[in-house]
Amino acid sequence: MELKYWVTIALIKEKVMILRSLDKYRDIGLLILRVGIGIMFMGHGLPKLIAGPEEWVILGGTMKALGVDFAPMVWGFMAAVSEFAGGMLLALGFFTRPACFFLLNTMIVATYMHISNGDSFVKYSHAVEAGILFLSLLFIGPGKYSIDDQISSIRRTRQTNAAKS
Repeated sequence: MELKYWVTIALIKEKVMILRSLDKYRDIGLLILRVGIGIMFMGHGLPKLIAGPEEWVILGGTMKALGVDFAPMVWGFMAAVSEFAGGMLLALGFFTRPACFFLLNTMIVATYMHISNGDSFVKYSHAVEAGILFLSLLFIGPGKYSIDDQISSIRRTRQTNAAKS
């Protein structure tokens, strides 16, 4: 029994070591996540954006669930732009945190609307999941393979050079 125990421990340690070796790919994981989710949200937003004012009024009407009943066309347009442009910015890793902020707010409104309509969990779970994802990306940031990181690197280099002068 003791040999079986130590063999099991050795196998677990080996698997943990393999999983830890994936840490060096964290930024590639963030890139895949950003690009995949960004493209998907562009796909959600584009039909809403090109549908025009009639669709924007319907979409913006969801704000009534929050007690906001003015300018539904503007709110609908903003939601469509948030999904399409926010998805594009997310995929590029450009203004990632502001994009996630607007996408998160859009998902909060969508979730609240579904819940207030009495929809089942299956109906609003996508908005909740996406909201959790965008909140997480607000904290994590875009990762190394992003336009945001390239801009930050340029700024850091300039500040370092300025400090040396």
